[in-house]
Amino acid sequence: MESHGPLGTLWVGLGLGAFYIALIWLNTLLGFVLTPLFIIPMTWLMDRVASRRATRDDGRTDTER
Repeated sequence: MESHGPLGTLWVGLGLGAFYIALIWLNTLLGFVLTPLFIIPMTWLMDRVASRRATRDDGRTDTER
């Protein structure tokens, strides 16, 4: 069995720490970048549905609603 000693353990620990920090950073950036890509078109869709609903309801009286 081969042993790498404490220096190898520290080296692997630093590498894994850097990897997980980079992974958390990447996931945070993806959240900031991808969220507006879904929210902005959703607001466009909600505005369109609301405008269609408003034009459809314009011909009705208050008692019919």
